[in-house]
Amino acid sequence: MSDLLFTNARLIDPEAGTDALGALLVRGGRIVAQGQEVGLSEEDVTVVDCGGKCLAPGIVDLGVKVCEPGERHKESYRSAGLAAAAGGVTTIVTRPDTNPTIDSPETLEFVTRRAQADAPVNVVPMAALTKARAGREMTEIGFLMDAGAVAFTDCDHVVADTKVLSRALSYARALGALVIGHPQEPGLSDGAAATSGKFASLRGLPSVTPMAERMGLDRDIALLEMTGARYHADQITTARALPALERAKANGLDITAGVGIHHLTLNEFDVADYRTFFKLKPPLRAEDDRQAVIEAVRSGLIDVICSMHTPQDEESKRLPFEEAASGAVGLETLLPAAMRLYHAGDLDLPTLFRAMSLNPAKRLGLSCGRLSEGAPADLVLFDPDAPFVLDRFTLRSKSKNTPFDGGRMQGRVLATYVGGAPVYRRD
Repeated sequence: MSDLLFTNARLIDPEAGTDALGALLVRGGRIVAQGQEVGLSEEDVTVVDCGGKCLAPGIVDLGVKVCEPGERHKESYRSAGLAAAAGGVTTIVTRPDTNPTIDSPETLEFVTRRAQADAPVNVVPMAALTKARAGREMTEIGFLMDAGAVAFTDCDHVVADTKVLSRALSYARALGALVIGHPQEPGLSDGAAATSGKFASLRGLPSVTPMAERMGLDRDIALLEMTGARYHADQITTARALPALERAKANGLDITAGVGIHHLTLNEFDVADYRTFFKLKPPLRAEDDRQAVIEAVRSGLIDVICSMHTPQDEESKRLPFEEAASGAVGLETLLPAAMRLYHAGDLDLPTLFRAMSLNPAKRLGLSCGRLSEGAPADLVLFDPDAPFVLDRFTLRSKSKNTPFDGGRMQGRVLATYVGGAPVYRRD
């Protein structure tokens, strides 16, 4: 592996909160220095002239579904890895909602081997919190941590039995494990395809009140007060949930929160005439909610932005809106979608990469996601201004269910590096 000197780069440093021209030196797969005068006298290095384009820490995508085992026709570790590399994602944190569920050390070891063999990017797995994500019996958290699980989640299956969840949180607290929850009141949200309001009523869609998210979060926060566990809310998408989150943080609870990029850049009206690529879980929200969540990311109340990459095949989406599967792919569209927020003046680049790279890495105890000395050279070089029209059939994911199909986008990944080695270069 040759040493690299990135020159003429617009360095996006989420840790320092800076966006400035400079150079960055990589040796042995790690960052050794950065700044305006770095490495100008260095010899025996490969010089990469960035041409004034942005160089940032690679994205750490928290909550990616790779459909192995069970549904490789939707997504494999190879296709997900290639999509991630093309999208500037250098670490994917995989969900356990596979078939069968990743709820045992044996299944976890299987997917870890597949990831290491097939994916060109870093893959760190999460495991289920309860067996088969059924919410009845917790998994062997200690053994799964020994096998490499970085967090525990039942994904969009809410553990409805409060006693089971409290026991799991207590056990996780004793082991220092991170639990990731999906804040929803399961009775209210069951069968919902849209957010309640005038639009859902006019379309005749079964809907759920935004209070369901608030109620689910309130319950989980109460259990955190009781158990002292480490907790991350996977998606906070409504204004009504934000005061509860703010109070929990102010009270010193070990809680963080995330939001999917689709809920930051789309709203309920994008469903239009029952376009199933816009059917997500939770459903798209009102514009006021979208604006409130953007402000929460800006202030740091919401810590993480992720893609919530959920591949679905054509047969799952070409159904009436109520019956269609929820979810959208996002590994390749996360960065250009985030650039919509940048170009609209909603969030600057250091803030975006704080939420997409630094914070998820810190929450999971990973050393990536930053440009500081000693950090792994997981980097993305991108042009935030490059315009293009997205064609879903050019995506490297096996599934093509993106709501951005045909959309005008800005922001192209030019190159992606993992440990200083190039894993993607734009032709």
